[in-house]
Amino acid sequence: MKYVALPEEKVRRLSFYLAMEEYVARHVDEDDSFFMWQVEPSVIFGRNQLIENEVNLDYCRANHIATFRRKSGGGCVYADMKNIMFSYITKEDNVSLTFSCYINMVVEVLRRLGVDARASGRNDIMIGDRKVSGSAFYHLPGRSIVHSTMLYDTDMRNMVGAITPTDEKLISKGVQSVRQHIALLKDHLSLSIDEFKDFVRHNLCDGETVLTETDVTGIEEIEHEYLSQKFIYGNNPKYTVVKRHRLEGVGEFEVRMELHNNIVKDINLMGDYFITGDMDSQLLRPLRGLRLEREALEQVLPERLDEVVMNLRRDDFIGLLLCP
Repeated sequence: MKYVALPEEKVRRLSFYLAMEEYVARHVDEDDSFFMWQVEPSVIFGRNQLIENEVNLDYCRANHIATFRRKSGGGCVYADMKNIMFSYITKEDNVSLTFSCYINMVVEVLRRLGVDARASGRNDIMIGDRKVSGSAFYHLPGRSIVHSTMLYDTDMRNMVGAITPTDEKLISKGVQSVRQHIALLKDHLSLSIDEFKDFVRHNLCDGETVLTETDVTGIEEIEHEYLSQKFIYGNNPKYTVVKRHRLEGVGEFEVRMELHNNIVKDINLMGDYFITGDMDSQLLRPLRGLRLEREALEQVLPERLDEVVMNLRRDDFIGLLLCP
């Protein structure tokens, strides 16, 4: 695996590194590529999440925390200069295999440092019963991209305040609660953050690809999409029916439908689930114009919905659509 380095080391916007992942996937001809990055305080939320549901925009503005949307699924994440973001780009197309391979590689590196790390759930790495890393992924033609947090340290108050209500009492309690459920690497290592990054790089990678200024210009062109208001905030039309539910092992769903005489005129799915196929053509488009009844749903929905959304069963999804 090759480490991808920039021609100049400096802190950039979070959107630049998301665009860099795409650029590497499209233009760097390696089976596996990896790089690490850090950003000034930022919140990054998933492709299918509504910003108003996930991000405390007032807190972010007051505390100079930038907000960005990514193209992968999963939940809302806070990042700052005290923690590290990992990016992994591979030619492997199998979602489960990509996740498993990547997470196991990172776990093994942590174990070499004497950290009792283990893989857990859909996409997490734990130290004991506390989370130290979470990952998300998405596909480009011929490539899979995985990105993850690595909590070396973080500003706990900002982490909670950026994604929870602003009431001071709630924030205070939230900091305590979050601290009980996450691990910070600094508490388990004698290495500084830069020493840890060097160790990861030399244990995961066997060479380096240095991008050029021309590559940087290409990355900045891709970045424009991530900075557009339409991409960040999306189009959130009013829907007549909103249903929320969490499916174990799949994620949180918010189904928004426009119904007329029980006919689905429009539908959208928000949440922190992971997409494995073509959501629009395989899942949403067949539902538009359909009567919202079990028999009709069973006829149009594919049997293997886990090929569209990770771990999603058709019966569970139909149950979600039909629940009161």
